[in-house]
Formats: sequence, structure tokens, C-alpha cells
Amino acid sequence: MTQKIENGTPVQPAKKAKPRMGRDAMVASICGFVVAFMVGAAYAAVPFYDWFCRATGFNGTTQVATSAPAETLGRRIAVRFDSNVSGGLPWKFEPEKTEIDVKIGEVVTAYYTVTNQAARRTTGLAAYNVAPLTAGAYFQKINCFCFSEQTFGPGEKRELAVVFYVDPKLAADPEYNGLDTITLSYTFYPAKDDPAPKPVAAAEPDKRKGNL
Repeated sequence: MTQKIENGTPVQPAKKAKPRMGRDAMVASICGFVVAFMVGAAYAAVPFYDWFCRATGFNGTTQVATSAPAETLGRRIAVRFDSNVSGGLPWKFEPEKTEIDVKIGEVVTAYYTVTNQAARRTTGLAAYNVAPLTAGAYFQKINCFCFSEQTFGPGEKRELAVVFYVDPKLAADPEYNGLDTITLSYTFYPAKDDPAPKPVAAAEPDKRKGNL
């Protein structure tokens, strides 16, 4: 190939541009994968976080037990009960006792009282945690009203129970050698799907009157 010379200086032939189709397609594929991964991670974040909290007691999440522990220790600990109601739910919610003294490993039943102060049926769902937050890994619930929605009729008052124990493993953890109090806290929120009865049309007889 004859090399072109201008003003006594050899001129290098211009390089041909590489096709961009392959590179652009690869970049687009990578971006699509990243977006899909982020969307999938977003959907998985909530159940994963819930599982993580239950498995580790993170953020004060209590554990769920199916039976009583094998032993009860002599060491005692005070369990305090806190109750709250979120805005939009017309309930009065309070513990029967604000504090009880229990043995570690002892199965205990505590009661809360809920009163629907509205003239209509309302439904709520309880969220919970314990303090100190890290003690959630040792606070075991056998039965709890927080596992399902609670529906109350107009003015209805009901007693709700929680059955729990403090895991004996807590006594073997040096981090809790000085721990003498655990606070169990509940907050009731309005249920998203409140099954309140729909208004009856004027021309339609109200068949519910005999049930109210």
C-alpha cells in the first residue's frame, strides 16, 4: 500500500470506526439487569426484613415459641406493659397491670383491655416490640392477639391475652447480667380492610337489625 506524503511528512490513514451496535446492546443489557435486580430487591426487602427481625430479635422484635422452656430459673425480671393507639382508631387500649415480676423461663399470661369507643364496628391490628431492643431475641411469645386482626362491635369491650416467657438463654448472655426490666409495647393501628357494614339502601329492609 502506498503511503500518502504531505509536506514531506507521512500521513497515517484514518482508522475505521468500530461498529457501536454490539457495545450499545451490551450496555443496554447490563442496565436492564440492574433495573430488574433493584425492582426485585425492593419487593423482597419487606418480607426479608420481617424474617430477619423475627430470626434475630433485631429492632425489638419478639420471638414465637410453640411450647414452654425446659427450665425455670430463680432469677427474676420485671416486665412492663405499654399500650398505644394510632390516630384514626377510636379505641381505648390499656394493660390490666402495668408491670409484673416474673422468673426467667416462667410462662406468664398478661391481659390487655380494649374498648371500641365508636358507634360502629371497627377493626385494628397490633404491632409490637420490646425494650431494650436487643432483648427481643430472648422474649418468647406462645400466644398473642397481635397475630390477627381484631374486630369490635359498637361500644364493645374485650380482654385480650398474651402468653410469654423470658428465654433462660438470656441468663447465659453476659450482655444482660445487669438487665432487670423488659418493656413489652403494643400499638394498635386501623386495619386496611375494615369490614364495617355497608349502608343499606332505603328500599331494602335492614336484616342486620336483629343481630345488633
